[in-house]
Amino acid sequence: MREPTMADIAARLGVSRQLVSIAVRGLPGASTETRERVQKVAEELGYRPHLAARSLRQTKSRHIGVAFAPAGAAELQELADRVTVPMVALGASQRSPAFDVVRSAGDIGIALAVEHLVGLGHRRIAYVHCGAMPVAGIRMRGYIRAASAADFEADVVSVPGPDYAEEAGAAAGRILLARDELPTAVVTGNDQQAVGLLQILSRAGVAVPGRVSLTGFGDGWPARLSSVDLTTARQDPEQMGTAAIQAAIRRIDQPALPSSVSVVEPWLVVRSSTSRPSAG
Repeated sequence: MREPTMADIAARLGVSRQLVSIAVRGLPGASTETRERVQKVAEELGYRPHLAARSLRQTKSRHIGVAFAPAGAAELQELADRVTVPMVALGASQRSPAFDVVRSAGDIGIALAVEHLVGLGHRRIAYVHCGAMPVAGIRMRGYIRAASAADFEADVVSVPGPDYAEEAGAAAGRILLARDELPTAVVTGNDQQAVGLLQILSRAGVAVPGRVSLTGFGDGWPARLSSVDLTTARQDPEQMGTAAIQAAIRRIDQPALPSSVSVVEPWLVVRSSTSRPSAG
């Protein structure tokens, strides 16, 4: 049986998790009546605060923990329910009352890639969508809007999860190669997908960008490899890291503040994986 959490107390009382956290932690912002109700339900449920986290609160520590693990909305919510210190999710797709979010403007980055391809003369531009990626919906919406603005028919290549990196790109490549006609350009949701797609196209003798132009998102190390040289939307890790630290410090100093979403805007880095569509 799992241990009861603040979320369980909040659900029993019909109040927010933040209010329960304030009451449990003895911070300003909760009435005496609310504190008593929270304490009573906590005792009924057998809730016990995390001792290490309580120690951090008492000493006003400025230590910040960093966990590197891809997680969806459900996993993030479960983690937020278990910890009793401020939490910031980097790259999450949805606002949550339980934690702050810092993400790149994926819709804008994808739209920049589409606009770049349209400017080169492309009209048959496909998009690789993998719903398992936490920010997949945001990035696909950018593609759909850009396709509508450029007045070409959207072509979404949906790839099932759970992998949304190289294997997703490879799967998309096999789907495209099974068609009677290839698109002249493909926009992918991240750089890893672009690399997987590039490998499949190359093995099939499809030149990039000679026959199919290709873009990614992120501008991580795979995009900068000389063998890839990928046109991509760059999300600045320094800006995102700074925004995440600022959000964490803000919540440490003012725990009663509502959760926030900080969006960092990307820009397009043009490399040799895109060119004008071939005449053939």
